[in-house]
Amino acid sequence: MIHSLSHRQQGLLLTGGGALIISPDALLIKLIGLPDGEILLWRGLLTALGFVIIMLVRHGAGTVDAYRRCGWTGIGVALLFSLSTFGFVLGNQYTKGGNVLMILAGAPLIAALFSRLFLGERLPRRTWLAIWLCLVGTSLIVLDDTGVGSWVGNGFALLAATALAANFTLCRTRPSVDMSPMLTLSGLIVAAIAASFGLAEGGIALPSTDSLLLLVLLCLMLLPLGFTLIQRGPLYLPAAEVGLLMLLEVVVGTLWVWWILGERPAPVALIGGALVLGTLLAKGLYERRLERRLRGRDAAERELC
Repeated sequence: MIHSLSHRQQGLLLTGGGALIISPDALLIKLIGLPDGEILLWRGLLTALGFVIIMLVRHGAGTVDAYRRCGWTGIGVALLFSLSTFGFVLGNQYTKGGNVLMILAGAPLIAALFSRLFLGERLPRRTWLAIWLCLVGTSLIVLDDTGVGSWVGNGFALLAATALAANFTLCRTRPSVDMSPMLTLSGLIVAAIAASFGLAEGGIALPSTDSLLLLVLLCLMLLPLGFTLIQRGPLYLPAAEVGLLMLLEVVVGTLWVWWILGERPAPVALIGGALVLGTLLAKGLYERRLERRLRGRDAAERELC
């Protein structure tokens, strides 16, 4: 079914679908209620296991070859993805959550800059317009939860946004190679660093049964599946557009918290969410119309020939 779609449509479906799958991330972390170090440890271990399972299902006997194809570029992808994970979690520890989300919303701009500098990719004006509109919309969503915060926390959030943008840009340097296998290595890196800090602080406690079940749901199922789809996005789309679609997680994640925990967003946040979703929808419909027009023109030219 997916192979009948255009190259671009496949990228939109994979990346947007992945963002929606991981959208309960913030909600489930709140429900799990573990310290950041323990969350990082179990997140790393369980996501690594989940990624391995997905690889075995997808590639079977060719799993090892899929890892080898990533090469040194894949090592870089794993390190950058690990940095974005640490930046996001530690950013939330040292500054307001709204600051973190607002800074992360700048990832598409950073990705656009990296792609222009290192890959020579130019984005159409409609994409730049969509990036700025979504940045405004995301700012409205988190307006009530922003503040001065701490420079350390804001710095971690900027690290997360920059690493995420660099990750997607690095993937574009080898557009024919799927880098999602390297997310396994990223999970192991996160778990190893979290475990070393946990042991240094006096040990690691086992989570309760309820917390463990939620950890399995989030880290063994949702995150591996969602991030596998997202990491395949740069195979089909410019890095900036992959980052743009990641903003779906912010909007839908806010709605999850509202629905389950009753944390009703302010009216201005609802306006911001509508702006982000409306912008992405309008951009998608407009580009689909352009694709159809181009296919029709190409078909007409072939008939004349």
